[in-house]
Amino acid sequence: MPTPICLSDDELTAVMNAARPLSPRDRDRFLQAVAQAIAALPVRGPGSVHRAIQATFRMHYDPPDLRTDEPRSRAY
Repeated sequence: MPTPICLSDDELTAVMNAARPLSPRDRDRFLQAVAQAIAALPVRGPGSVHRAIQATFRMHYDPPDLRTDEPRSRAY
């Protein structure tokens, strides 16, 4: 079993807010990857936790495809 990590309330809120835009099926993998990245930090602080969240988020976020094949009116 992995060693638990200790986060401040602000750090935990940042992690959970970062997980919110992900699809529910991707959140568990994201949270596990963030926990591993934070556990590997030599020094933990708000900046290093933010960088770990940001780097992990880039690997797990799959932006929606907003392209459409239908012509759009210029009114929109």
